[in-house]
Amino acid sequence: MQLDCGHCTVRSCQNGDEDSLVLHADNRKIWLNLRDRFPHPYTRADAQQWIQIVQERKPETNFAIDVGGKAVGGISVMLHDDVERCSAEVGYWLGEAFWGQGIMTAVLRVVTDYTFKEFSLTRIYAVPFARSASSVKVLEKAGFILEGVLRRSAIKDGVILDQLMYARTDE
Repeated sequence: MQLDCGHCTVRSCQNGDEDSLVLHADNRKIWLNLRDRFPHPYTRADAQQWIQIVQERKPETNFAIDVGGKAVGGISVMLHDDVERCSAEVGYWLGEAFWGQGIMTAVLRVVTDYTFKEFSLTRIYAVPFARSASSVKVLEKAGFILEGVLRRSAIKDGVILDQLMYARTDE
């Protein structure tokens, strides 16, 4: 899969992305805003394992953010089943060298539109930590709306945090 975002491309993860992923993902600032399943420190073995997992997963829902031919971030859509099969959660990260350039907003818009069409969904949501002002800004610029605060709903690095529920629907 490949989607053009203007300044970048969203594409399938590939063998050969390992060094760039390690360079950009091994960053405590990034890790502090992601779920604990995202490793820190982020090693070459982590990158190799991730690429293998996502290449085997069908349907494809985990993508690399490519700038200048290098994987500098990632975006994933977690499809739900049962009564929530019309919904999916989106999560993302971007290498610090690329923050503040509008890349993540463009990526989120394109991937959200693609996901609505590809999987016939009615709702895509994200649950950032309340302290992550940059992620909130990205979500709002991409058309996501704040639906609520999940008070004291997460723990990261030993700190209890609020999370925010942002969503975009197909209407």
